[in-house]
Amino acid sequence: MIPDLVTFHFNKQNQSLTVLDQRQLPNHESWLTIADTASLKEAIRTLAIRGAPLLGYAGLVGVYFSLLETKGEERWHEQILSLRAVRPTAVNLSKEVDHAYSMLIAIQGFSNRLEACLHLIEEYEHHSKQICESIAAYGSSLIHEGDGLLTHCNTGSLATIGLGTALGVIKKAFSLYPNLQIYHTETRPLWQGSRLTAYELMKCHIPATIVIDSAVSVLMAEGNISSVIVGADRIARNGDTANKIGTLALALSARYFKIPFYVAAPTSTFDTTIESGKDIPIELRNEEEILLCGEKKIAPLASKAWNPAFDITPKELISAFITEKGINP
Repeated sequence: MIPDLVTFHFNKQNQSLTVLDQRQLPNHESWLTIADTASLKEAIRTLAIRGAPLLGYAGLVGVYFSLLETKGEERWHEQILSLRAVRPTAVNLSKEVDHAYSMLIAIQGFSNRLEACLHLIEEYEHHSKQICESIAAYGSSLIHEGDGLLTHCNTGSLATIGLGTALGVIKKAFSLYPNLQIYHTETRPLWQGSRLTAYELMKCHIPATIVIDSAVSVLMAEGNISSVIVGADRIARNGDTANKIGTLALALSARYFKIPFYVAAPTSTFDTTIESGKDIPIELRNEEEILLCGEKKIAPLASKAWNPAFDITPKELISAFITEKGINP
């Protein structure tokens, strides 16, 4: 049995969302209570809440908050536009916000809209758990006893609702084959692998080894990796995939060493409105994340830094997509 890691709770009586603050992990398990759109957007912007599927859920909660806060269709529409734009790379946020808005705008009456929005939130939560289970089941069928698995960033319960996507596959596979060797990267930005994935695997009692991002090629060269499994923030119509910065380097190394490279993601992460990865906006983060360690300057004062949060992996480097509907080449 894989332990259930609870990371959030939406209280419709108090009209608030309580979430595990991912900025504080792994040192502090601190919970944020969010009850308005401005606080929710700040939590998303600063990565207190992150992960494409969980951002979709947060978007629906944001739509609910915006209904409570605004009077008049024009002001409400402005709130919707502001909410959907907080994290432009991750498609789940804008997709769920747009879906909710298009549905609710056709409903007359404040209370009716609120009730319909609550239904969307509950439905999303229920379906997301089922989707994670399906992705894990399909993905684990690709894993064999004694395999070495490498993942990147954090794609588990901290990033989704349920077991997770890529990390959900690994959790499920480990429950079947406890002799798997699990590796994960540190992951820029904000060390989301060494902080979050390590924390989550520890909570699930799954032993793993942290690898610095620049050492993955050496790890592959030594024959330790059987498969690479990553998540996705947006997948274009042609299969080009946006994911955490460093994914492209993993895919290139995996191709060189003839290691299968899988992307595990719900079908909601596929964006059929864009043709290729060239159309996916890439978020640039604050250069101080590179130039500082905590509050201490680690580079010369005049230094500049380029800090993209994501990169694009071309479809030809991806062995298959693992979705809730199956394994698709």
